[in-house]
Amino acid sequence: MTKKEVLLICGGGSTEHEVSLVSAEFIYNQLKDWDEINLHHVVIEKNGERKDRSGALCELRKSGELVYPDKSIKLDFVIPSIHGYPGETGDIQSVFEMMNLPYLGCSPETSVICFNKVTTKLWFDNLGIPNTPFCYLTSLEADELTKADKFFKQNKDVYIKASNQGSSVGCFHCTDSEKYHGFLKEAFKYSDYVLVEKTIKGRELEMSAYEFNGEVHISDPGEIICPNEFYTYEEKYNAESSTITIPKAKEVSEEVVKNMKKYALNAFKALKLRHLSRIDFFLTDDGDIYLNEINTFPGMTPISLFPLMMKQNGHSYKEWIRSIISIESRK
Repeated sequence: MTKKEVLLICGGGSTEHEVSLVSAEFIYNQLKDWDEINLHHVVIEKNGERKDRSGALCELRKSGELVYPDKSIKLDFVIPSIHGYPGETGDIQSVFEMMNLPYLGCSPETSVICFNKVTTKLWFDNLGIPNTPFCYLTSLEADELTKADKFFKQNKDVYIKASNQGSSVGCFHCTDSEKYHGFLKEAFKYSDYVLVEKTIKGRELEMSAYEFNGEVHISDPGEIICPNEFYTYEEKYNAESSTITIPKAKEVSEEVVKNMKKYALNAFKALKLRHLSRIDFFLTDDGDIYLNEINTFPGMTPISLFPLMMKQNGHSYKEWIRSIISIESRK
């Protein structure tokens, strides 16, 4: 039997470069002993060079080939383990589409929608999915600041987020009107659009949503318990993090879980998500549910909830990803 040629590509040079490497290592370990594939692990270095696991330079060509100075490998499937740009933004997916090369994850259009926090919330509103009260800015011009100031006066406690960043990059918690405009200005350094959201006091719950055996599966919610008020990039990915992740949250009513699954499934289908996603919620002390965001390529670090919640849901990550490759690849 001819083996499938599978590319696992990671890195990318964004603010999430390092965690991309950690996620790729997890995926590599799920696939390295599978006899049905030849697995090629390539890092996009911060300087733009492409290097395989041995450190050899290579390139991905428009015909869907992994090219070395002395050989060329026709690829059958790609796993873009890249958080942030260009892996979750639709950019690398567009390249694969032009190559007619099958890949893991969402389409370019869905990736663009979900990576932009403003666009995602507008979709939630249209779908009738509850989400945190918000306003958004397109610039720091006077009329935009007036809109933002009105929102702050109404809420007093907000999060300011660069719209096109992940892992809490370009995100600021603000309760001080004197610092408000400074945080807005800082957020615009990371993105052309800025989201301002009302702070929700409550629990942070997440769900794995994924396709397996011909249907969409939504896991029970897992929970993030962070000792600090804000789940920063460092808290998410630092080896010394004191944050606790629980694959199945305790003391969440059946009614709440039912509604969360309904909203998650609605979002998955309406936004045309594909293969995998992590869908994040807030749950207030009063029992109100707010869909926070959708992550189209969730982290696969030792404390990441996506594979843990999948396991809690009765499915093996290893079996799932191998099934996707078997179904979607060229051969």
